[in-house]
Amino acid sequence: MSVLQVQVWRHTGTWARREGACYSMLVPSDEVTINYRHGLPMITLTLPTRRERCQFAVKPVVATVGAFLQDIQREDKGIVKAEVFAIDGSKVSDATLMEVLLMNDFKLVINNTTYNVSTPIKDRLSSERATEMEDIKSLVHRLFVALHLEDHQIKKERELLQKLDHLKEQLMPLEQMKARIMDSADAKTSRLLWVGLALMSMQGGALAWLTWWVYSWDIMEPVTYFITYGSAMAFYAYFVLTKQDYIYPDAKDRQLLHYFYRKSKAQHFNVEQYNKLKEELAEAEESLKRLRQALHLRLPIQEITNKD
Repeated sequence: MSVLQVQVWRHTGTWARREGACYSMLVPSDEVTINYRHGLPMITLTLPTRRERCQFAVKPVVATVGAFLQDIQREDKGIVKAEVFAIDGSKVSDATLMEVLLMNDFKLVINNTTYNVSTPIKDRLSSERATEMEDIKSLVHRLFVALHLEDHQIKKERELLQKLDHLKEQLMPLEQMKARIMDSADAKTSRLLWVGLALMSMQGGALAWLTWWVYSWDIMEPVTYFITYGSAMAFYAYFVLTKQDYIYPDAKDRQLLHYFYRKSKAQHFNVEQYNKLKEELAEAEESLKRLRQALHLRLPIQEITNKD
């Protein structure tokens, strides 16, 4: 809803508020004038298409320059460009409050026409008055927060609890499937470790048998040397491929993950969706923890967030 209103002067002598209404004067003027009535600035300008004078009542505390320009273009569809510039030529942002704009003179550009707008000196707010208004608005905001904060926090807590229940319901079947896949991968990894131990035992027994019963140590010594060198090459190749040292716990975890992802793909377990739900669950639990802390300490949530 627009924060600007247009007031129309009827022949009956009463004011009526309508959107998109303008009034014609006997002697039209191309100047943009500002007058204050009942404490509100009244900006009067000429619409280029109909050549009619149109008056806008602006609420400077809440109205922005962008909303004011949009209302001008809404009144006259022939206005292609509407901009506001400061006296030094710098463009005024659409997010600037009209209260700030009306503190100094400015330029209003409609299509290709530039209007020099002078604000009434007696009605300009001083910096002390502007600071006082900001303090009042801040006080009103704090009062509103104090009156409605607890209800808002309780409502937010209910929303977070509902979100947690919904996430847990989604995670329950995924957790069961993950547990089955993890048990299978862990069992397969354990079997691989036992197979490795068995092969190393067989290798040691074969070398002992060849050394003492078939050949002599003089023959088997170069064989054991090359076996040791081959093992060192295998460990170095592991480092080249994985960029990790061959440490038994890390190697076991790596093989476990390999079996887990291969089993997950075979059983159509969506690991990315599972991780996303777990992250959302952790965030919701952390938000609920901060919210309950805020309720206990009677502090706004924003202050808790800023402290974090």
